[in-house]
Amino acid sequence: MAVMTFKSEDYKALPSFLRDYASYLAAIKGNSEKTVCEYLLDLRTFFRYYKVNREGLELSPEEFEKLSISDITVKDAADVTAQNIINFLMYAGFDRKNSTTTRMRKLSAIKSFFKYAYTKRHLIDKNPTTDVDAPKKNSTLPKYLSVEEAVRLLEAVRSDNESNTTERDYTIITLFLNTGMRLSELVGLNLESFDSELSYVKVIGKGNKERIIYLNHAARSAVASYLRIRLDPRYIRTSDHALFLSRRESRISAKTVQWVVYKYLNLAGLGAKGLSVHKLRHTAATLMYQSGKVDIRVLKDILGHEQLNTTQIYTHVVSRNLEEAVENNPLSDVIPKRNLSSAKK
Repeated sequence: MAVMTFKSEDYKALPSFLRDYASYLAAIKGNSEKTVCEYLLDLRTFFRYYKVNREGLELSPEEFEKLSISDITVKDAADVTAQNIINFLMYAGFDRKNSTTTRMRKLSAIKSFFKYAYTKRHLIDKNPTTDVDAPKKNSTLPKYLSVEEAVRLLEAVRSDNESNTTERDYTIITLFLNTGMRLSELVGLNLESFDSELSYVKVIGKGNKERIIYLNHAARSAVASYLRIRLDPRYIRTSDHALFLSRRESRISAKTVQWVVYKYLNLAGLGAKGLSVHKLRHTAATLMYQSGKVDIRVLKDILGHEQLNTTQIYTHVVSRNLEEAVENNPLSDVIPKRNLSSAKK
């Protein structure tokens, strides 16, 4: 199976029942490569912990990370108890210093695997995760930019005369702030993702699910300006269909997008706020909701959330169709008063 970021030898060293589970996640559940990999990494850590405790091993952190679980069998998985899982979550918190969010993700991976092993494949005769509650997460408000701070960020990109990717970077940040799309969704955009009028864009979200995000005036203007360079063979000669390109004219990486965002947050004097790419998504969602014209259920669809309770965090700060909801973003009319240099991409 080639979807993993595991080295080939590491993946092959996993027990066969975990490799079968990975195939199930990818082929049947439709999970992304990233999700499948994260689940396998979490399960490998869990079974390493289980093996260490079962055999009474004393390992250094470095030795723990190299411990093979190739000898873990289905019978071993069947012997796992709820207390084993609870103890692992304690270990993850106290020894590995994992945050509540990370421990919740690890438990989600464990629950998913044992549900599969019990209900789908009947490899075990009980599900030890049934009565294991998720770690309680302290309620925290999402960090986000105010309208004034968001404008400062956009101005920082617009006034950067030293970069030759100004148009690209302005469009990236404008899309984050006006649509609330995820980093992976933005990186995955292709030229054909947009309709001919640039009124909406199709993105591939979590679980490889496609959805439509409508573009407001600011987003349409930024994309149109960028496309004049992106499609001009005088500047870009690649046949790659990716919308956003690296300096090497291949699809831009998530790491590069993160670097771009951090760069301009710092130039805008916002670097000390602990913001990130994901916080720009929070900004879009919060500002749309605070406008008072977006119902929480509409916002759920815009953001591509599976559950309404995931979206309800934005009620801290009601219904129209999705296109009207995005148009109500206060940043919709924030567009350059002058065109950025057409020689910049």
